[in-house]
Amino acid sequence: MKKGISDQMTPAQQVEIEALAALPDDRIETTDMPEVRDWSGAQRGLFFRPVKQQITLRIDADVIAWFKSHTPNGHGYQTSMNRALREYVEQHTDAPSGSP
Repeated sequence: MKKGISDQMTPAQQVEIEALAALPDDRIETTDMPEVRDWSGAQRGLFFRPVKQQITLRIDADVIAWFKSHTPNGHGYQTSMNRALREYVEQHTDAPSGSP
């Protein structure tokens, strides 16, 4: 699938979106939409990708070596490092301020 930038919405489309967003849930017509109950074929993150930011970051050589040694042929080690950092952030998101 090729990624691209969508065209901007027209003012009329923006007004329509805002009007729909303002509707209470019980006024939204959904009878023509089938209810999806089987999510067994769903793939997480298929359409959403977090925005990446390129930075220069100094990491200890032994840490990089460990991540490279735990990925096939050393490929994908940066993704593994990002996943580890994200897991750390998620575990510490609800911590009171000032806590490590």
